[in-house]
Amino acid sequence: MKRVEIPSRFFFSTPPSPCPYLADKMERKIVTLLAGEDPDHLHNALSLAGFRRSQDLAYRPACDGCSACIPLRVKAEDFQPTKSFRKIWSRNNDLTVTEKPALATEEHFKLFHKYLNSRHKDGGMVDMTFNDYQAMVEDSPVRSQLVEFRKNDGTLYAVCLTDLMDDGLSLVYSFFDPEEKRRSPGNFLILWHIHQAIKMSLPHVYLGYWIAESKKMDYKKKFRPAEILTKEGWQALSC
Repeated sequence: MKRVEIPSRFFFSTPPSPCPYLADKMERKIVTLLAGEDPDHLHNALSLAGFRRSQDLAYRPACDGCSACIPLRVKAEDFQPTKSFRKIWSRNNDLTVTEKPALATEEHFKLFHKYLNSRHKDGGMVDMTFNDYQAMVEDSPVRSQLVEFRKNDGTLYAVCLTDLMDDGLSLVYSFFDPEEKRRSPGNFLILWHIHQAIKMSLPHVYLGYWIAESKKMDYKKKFRPAEILTKEGWQALSC
């Protein structure tokens, strides 16, 4: 991939705020605008450097005295599902999956709020309005899509906002019906994206940040083989 040079003045630091994952910690981010003649290429390059996308911004944690957030990606082509993962896949094989343009709908927003009120009711996103949600979904300068999952009766089961990159798929945000816990929907959405990356001959599925100290984020290490971004570059996750 061609190297991208970005003048340092185009990066900005956010003010410290309470960390949503680790108690008594403050988070700070480095952000930059995904703009220019080829935002997709810029997005790909920044993702390789550990950045994530939120609307038209790319960000990466830059917290004082903490480096718990570690970029993680699954090596899709080498993925070997465990017995547990095969059971999860089987429990969800009745779903209908549709890839759609990244456009917000009231139906999706209703499920989004149901998910937040059940799983993240103390988080900063729970007060989002439809306009906020619409901006999250639609304000993207890069190749993005919504992946919609429905049950046989047409009931909306889950939705995932996914970025399409040169070297893989990046799960930007996903939500699902919290009443479907038995199906393990969070794990299934990742499994589906791994299978989809294999079908598309894409080597990676980007899962954002792995935080070993956080129960909410530690689950990502179950998807093997995986790589984490270190000071020496992307290396195999061995723990």
